[in-house]
Amino acid sequence: MVKYSYEIKLKIVQAYLNGEGGYKYLSKKYDISCHSLVETWVNAYREFGKEG
Repeated sequence: MVKYSYEIKLKIVQAYLNGEGGYKYLSKKYDISCHSLVETWVNAYREFGKEG
């Protein structure tokens, strides 16, 4: 299982929130194994902020 750093997760979440692309596009752009991970990170950020 691949672990992603806090920094890359935050960068991708911010890209999503800035309208730079959807879950699938950003997962491909940043070589994330599954677009649902991006969705999970975005939802956690929305609920808990940077601590999420």
